Order: sequence, then C-alpha cells, then structure tokens
Amino acid sequence: MVFGIVAGYSALLGGLIAWLANLYFAYKAFRYFGARSTRAIIQSFWSGEMGKQILAAALFALVFVGVRPLEPIALFTGYLLVLGVGASALLLMKNNPKH
Repeated sequence: MVFGIVAGYSALLGGLIAWLANLYFAYKAFRYFGARSTRAIIQSFWSGEMGKQILAAALFALVFVGVRPLEPIALFTGYLLVLGVGASALLLMKNNPKH
C-alpha cells in the first residue's frame, strides 16, 4: 500500500507470471525418473525450460496489453522477487542439508 494500488497489483501480476512459468517447468521437467529414462528426462527438462520462457513472455505480453493502468517497475520487481525466493531456497537447502 506504500506505493499504491496500481503498484501492488502490478507486483502481484509479476509474481504470478514467475510462479505460473515455474509451475509449468516443474510439471514438464519432473514427469520422468529412473536410470532407464535418462533421454526422456533430458528432453523433458529442455522442453520444460523452453516452454517456461515462452509462457513467461506470453504472460508478460498479455499483462502489458490487457492491464491498464500498470506500473512496469513493480511488475518486474514482483517477477524478480519470486525468482529470488526460489534461488534463496536452493541456497538454504545447500547450507542446511537433512541427514
């Protein structure tokens, strides 16, 4: 609320874009497991990452075209904050492994 309603929903939309794109990646990338499906695992990671990038770009385009008024700085800040949470979680897991 400090920066206003427009900045608030813009940041929320940016966070949702990052979350939805990563959700798609997780769905595509982690469908296969086991030593016998190595080729399928590599293919699913590649297609998941490409799909994630395309989905994020399409969602950004939809937001820029369909949402008025919009605060672009807040949109990208929300996006980057959600990406940063994922990176931070990886660092926490590395420093605090469960035995």
